[in-house]
Amino acid sequence: MFLKEIAVENFTHIPALLAAGADRIELNDNLAVGGTTVSRGVMAESTRYIHEKQRSVAVMIRPRGGDFVYNDTEIKIMEADVFSAQELGADAIVTGALTPAGDIDTEAMEQLIAAAAGMDVVFHMAFDAIPVEKQPEALKWLAAHDVVRVLTHGGPLTTPISETLPHLAETIKAAPAGLTILPGGGVTAANAEEIAQTLGVKQLHGTKLITI
Repeated sequence: MFLKEIAVENFTHIPALLAAGADRIELNDNLAVGGTTVSRGVMAESTRYIHEKQRSVAVMIRPRGGDFVYNDTEIKIMEADVFSAQELGADAIVTGALTPAGDIDTEAMEQLIAAAAGMDVVFHMAFDAIPVEKQPEALKWLAAHDVVRVLTHGGPLTTPISETLPHLAETIKAAPAGLTILPGGGVTAANAEEIAQTLGVKQLHGTKLITI
């Protein structure tokens, strides 16, 4: 058995997904661009409903689609959204910021982690945009700064997850204690069991992990 985290767009399908066995909801707007932050109203109602059903919610904090290199204004927007998520009782935030060279933007991340005070912090698939040779060092930094999970496909989303499993296995091995690697991107109800067994993971992420 493994925990099923389902990425959703807004509130629409949350009731059906929870009824069908979703363990945790990753709450997004605009999944077509990989997910952005929902409105405050959607965040409030979704969090309330999910908690009524005794499940947890991770809120995407991302101001736009495209790359993960953000300017000061965008970081301020993200920080304000983190404060909203905290005020509304979300269990976790899902975020990530990089430098133009593909390193973690440590200054931006420290600001967002501080704003999250008490909530779990998840680093999203921006991780896959970090050059492979820099990823082990990035994992160490994230673990040292109390990030609890890294959502990763193990490579570009254009590559099927069946082909990124070897790199995912390496990433899992390289992750310091206390940092969970959460495979996602192309995980479906059909292949989830095999992926979980192959990698030895207890959590998986996807939009199609549960069919409703």
